[in-house]
Amino acid sequence: MKPLDLQTLANFADGSTAACEGLFASRVVTDSRQAQPGDLFVALKGQNYDAHDFLPQVIASGATACLVQKGRALSSDTCAMVEVEDTLSGLQALARGYRSLLHPIIIGLTGSNGKTSTKDLTAAVMSCQMRTRATLGNLNNHIGVPLTLLSLEEEDECGIIEMGMNHAGEIKTLVDIALPDAAIVTNVGMAHIEHLGSQDAIAWEKGTLPANVHSQGIVVLNADDRYTPLIARHCQATVYQAGLTAGDVRAFDLRTTAEGTFFRLDFSGEVVDAFLPILGEHMVGNATLAACMGWAHGISPADITAALSSARLTGGRMELKNINGIQFIDDAYNANPDSMKAGLTALAKLQNRGRRIAVLGRMGELGPHAIEGHHSVGRHAALAGIHAIFTVGDEAALISQAAEAAGLKESQNFPTHEACAAHLKALLQPGDVVLIKGSRSAGMEKVLTHFQTP
Repeated sequence: MKPLDLQTLANFADGSTAACEGLFASRVVTDSRQAQPGDLFVALKGQNYDAHDFLPQVIASGATACLVQKGRALSSDTCAMVEVEDTLSGLQALARGYRSLLHPIIIGLTGSNGKTSTKDLTAAVMSCQMRTRATLGNLNNHIGVPLTLLSLEEEDECGIIEMGMNHAGEIKTLVDIALPDAAIVTNVGMAHIEHLGSQDAIAWEKGTLPANVHSQGIVVLNADDRYTPLIARHCQATVYQAGLTAGDVRAFDLRTTAEGTFFRLDFSGEVVDAFLPILGEHMVGNATLAACMGWAHGISPADITAALSSARLTGGRMELKNINGIQFIDDAYNANPDSMKAGLTALAKLQNRGRRIAVLGRMGELGPHAIEGHHSVGRHAALAGIHAIFTVGDEAALISQAAEAAGLKESQNFPTHEACAAHLKALLQPGDVVLIKGSRSAGMEKVLTHFQTP
């Protein structure tokens, strides 16, 4: 963060403070364990925690100031107190005020699947031409978005802000903080349908982002998504489309290898060869969105393909790990029916000398669609052409059952990650490829941990 005097920060947060003359803060943190001199610590409150309880430790760390709820300030000779009505609202207002001081291109990014991967790919592309900063990991909610904005430096020319949601209205809150100049919507799927109720409602919520990009801005939408025409109609910005079947930027002639995917990119008539060191057709689709955003900002196709060829994703997303000659595809960070099917399709298309095996966990936030959602993944696994499917946990057993009913001969459910890993140790041979995937709550990365344990 650009160093700012404490009074300016207090004004941004609509807070009050005393004895702040000459004090500056150069970083905003919400974790008391990270607090250090020069920091403004924000004492957030949640259902199961209250960071005000850790103010003595923050003061002892030498932090410059604390943003606290009115009436909760502590007396300190070394650490100033900024009092606000609500610390979360104060953090969001602080980020909105700070964003107004800087003038980078802000690209907002949302979608049901592939947000973080597309964010990583877009950052790689935009970095060709601009000093770019992007959301770390998946800090994409009502706390993460403000913190990302507050991490921008004065020299940054582009900020890529991932925006997630669970409930209606949450995207608009994030948009009002970030005030994006451009937007990408990866797709509209079934993620979070438990809270939104229908795919139409999810589309409306996701469409809030591009609809609020100003008229001089740029919006990139997925040409392969059926909701794109609807979302495009509500945009005032210039709309581009990208995808695998159509679009201003289109990928074709895909060829998958164990190292990644070779393909060609058509930039409205200018065709170039490309390579993505990441598995999966769906990842190539994400790459077209990133490529289109860069192209719309004047980056050449040659520079874009060079950036994609060396791109790296945040961990747990189609990450290749070779363990004793066995190739694991670690896609354990999260899952929903659409991303599960995309992962299974990617696995099935691999040209390897051994077996193709999927190890899957439950999918969360499906509500009344949970049974059919899990069954649909099982049916897809059977039809995709993989050799075996193993699942962990009671709810994931629905996947195994549907796969067996659809004709997959080798399918089994295990009660624990450890039991599944033990079965894999006895079964797998060099040349086999194993996809590991499930919702965050399923903790499927534990299968890998147990597999590597002697």
